[in-house]
Amino acid sequence: MILLSIVVATLIGGLLSVLIAATLTVAVIGRIVPHMVSISAGVLLGTALLHLLPEAFESHLDPHQLFMTLLGGLMFFFLLEKAELYRHGHHHEGDDPEHHHHHGFDADQAGRGGWSVLVGDSIHNFCDGLIIAAAFLVDSHVGVVTTLAIAAHEIPQEVGDYIVLLNAGLSRLRALAYNAISGLAAVVGGVIGYFTLGSLQEYLPYLLVVASSSFVYVAVADLIPQLQRRISARETLLQLFWLACGLALISQVTSGSHFH
Repeated sequence: MILLSIVVATLIGGLLSVLIAATLTVAVIGRIVPHMVSISAGVLLGTALLHLLPEAFESHLDPHQLFMTLLGGLMFFFLLEKAELYRHGHHHEGDDPEHHHHHGFDADQAGRGGWSVLVGDSIHNFCDGLIIAAAFLVDSHVGVVTTLAIAAHEIPQEVGDYIVLLNAGLSRLRALAYNAISGLAAVVGGVIGYFTLGSLQEYLPYLLVVASSSFVYVAVADLIPQLQRRISARETLLQLFWLACGLALISQVTSGSHFH
């Protein structure tokens, strides 16, 4: 049952976000992606700081070791991104796959035939699959919240990667296929995580901390800087509103629930 839950959750986190990204028109992308980035930041921070980290610290392991794990996780994802193996790029409003201002940059980002995007996303999605597996092995409710957080940040990420691949010269069908292939890496990570982590129950709190470091890193290093552009007071209030919605969503999902 846990394995089935992990497979379904990784399919939602990996493939559903790809399909949603592919069905959006450029006009719709321009309108909703900025709001989705704000929601994603709220969901990721809420999941990491209000649920996963408290769950890990309730295990009564040495707090110093858990904080060292958190620091190590942040550095690990920083280095992965430096090596261009951990992509989580997003496009802002106004980005258009037919807009030549972005074409050269996006073609360079995609690499020859889109392999750079495919490899980076596959590693990212594989890590997400491992994180989902670890969460479900701790508790099904932790797994659901973690899956929600991953799906929330995967949708704007896949939208951005879809646009990058289109601007690199790929057809819509081929761009969708590439993103779908990378999305399947989440399922592979989830299945491998189930079989390898199941016998490592005593290490699951550390894995929750690593998951938290992933969420915090994406939120702080990628999403929040995108929200720091010079915008009007109305747009700033909208950002705060959608951030609060993301936090409220996580609070609502876990309202009245106890992991143990």
